[in-house]
Amino acid sequence: VDRDLAVIDKGGYKLKYVINTHVHADHITGSGKIKEKLPEVKSILSKESKGKADILITDGDVIEFGVSSLQCRSTPGHTPGCVTYVVGGIPIAAFTGDTLLINGCGRTDFQGGDPAQLYDSIQSQIFTLPESCVLYPGHDYQGLTSTTVGEEKSKNPRLTKTKEDFVMLMNKKFDGSHYPKRLKEVLPINMRCGYPGPEAKA
Repeated sequence: VDRDLAVIDKGGYKLKYVINTHVHADHITGSGKIKEKLPEVKSILSKESKGKADILITDGDVIEFGVSSLQCRSTPGHTPGCVTYVVGGIPIAAFTGDTLLINGCGRTDFQGGDPAQLYDSIQSQIFTLPESCVLYPGHDYQGLTSTTVGEEKSKNPRLTKTKEDFVMLMNKKFDGSHYPKRLKEVLPINMRCGYPGPEAKA
């Protein structure tokens, strides 16, 4: 949080929103800490996440900031509340969270995940963007930061499969074991967009 706020301050920008792609289960969102430092900043989360935020969004909503905007596309499957944020009217970039990763995708064996729904979301909401559209996933374990629609459509080892084969692969690979170690701690906090709960005051 301090690193990111320092970059914003150095650039002379004014932070308006902290935007979540979904409720994470493996780390605590920075939204709460940012709002502690900048109370005027509004947190954003999908309404389908069933969590708390200043602004709850749904499919098709547009978030405006400066001369730019982000369009929300509902992309459930990793979790029911996953969304992808598409930059501008002519899609030049999109933030996919954990829905679509570089050469992979989010797991579907907890938090209401559904491999068939995830496949449909990616095919209909992300792979319909221009092939040159740059995609920024929530994270990458190889240190990469971006890919393109064209790259993932042609080379993603999971998403180049048929829907049936994709579902079989995901059910075998993610079988409900090996949940994130901090799941029980992290999930309740992220359902509040990182805001401290009553237990923090005890």
